[in-house]
Amino acid sequence: MASSTSSVITLNINGEKYTLPVDHRTTLLDALRERLALTGSKKGCDQGQCGACTVLLDGRRAVSCLQLAVAAEGREITTIEGVAEGDQLHPVQQAFLDLDGFQCGYCTPGQICSAIGVIQEHAAGWPSAVTDDIRPEAGPPPLTAEEIRERMSGNLCRCGAYVSIVEAVAQAAEAQPDAGRAGLGTEPKETVA
Repeated sequence: MASSTSSVITLNINGEKYTLPVDHRTTLLDALRERLALTGSKKGCDQGQCGACTVLLDGRRAVSCLQLAVAAEGREITTIEGVAEGDQLHPVQQAFLDLDGFQCGYCTPGQICSAIGVIQEHAAGWPSAVTDDIRPEAGPPPLTAEEIRERMSGNLCRCGAYVSIVEAVAQAAEAQPDAGRAGLGTEPKETVA
C-alpha cells in the first residue's frame, strides 16, 4: 500500500492561520516564501549555516531552511513580517535602524529574528559558550559584546556590519528586556492558501 507524500497542513504564522497542501519534503522556508509570499525570510545557504532564514518557532530561534513545514504545524511561527506591532517597530528593528545594523539588508530579517531570540534567551538566564558562571542561581550573565557576538554567531553578514549589529542588540536589550515577546501568542485568524 503506497502512502501519500503530501498533506494539507495549517500553519500559525504571525497571528494568522494558513491552510495549504504541501509535499512532506517542503521546508518551512519554501512554504513561507513560495507558497505564502512571506518573502522576508531569505534563502542564503539552504544548509542552516548562514541564518538568513531565521524565524521564531514558539518564541525560539530556528533556521527555517532545515525545518520541515509539516513539523511546524501547531507551532506559533513568527517571521520578520510579524515582529512589529502595526506601525510601531519592534525595539530590535528600531535599534537596527538607529545604529545602522545592516548594509545590503539581505541578512537583516534573520539577524533581527535571531536577536529577538537572543534577548529572550538571555533574559531567561540561558548561558552561552562564553558565559563565565553557568550556575542557575547566578542569573543572567551581563550582556556584553562578547556574549552578543557568541549568541549571534549563527547569523552571517557578508557585508560585515557586525559592530553595528552587536550595538543594536545591546541597545534593544537595554530598552526592553522582554522585547522578544511582541507579536507572539496572539490568537490566529484563519486564512486558506
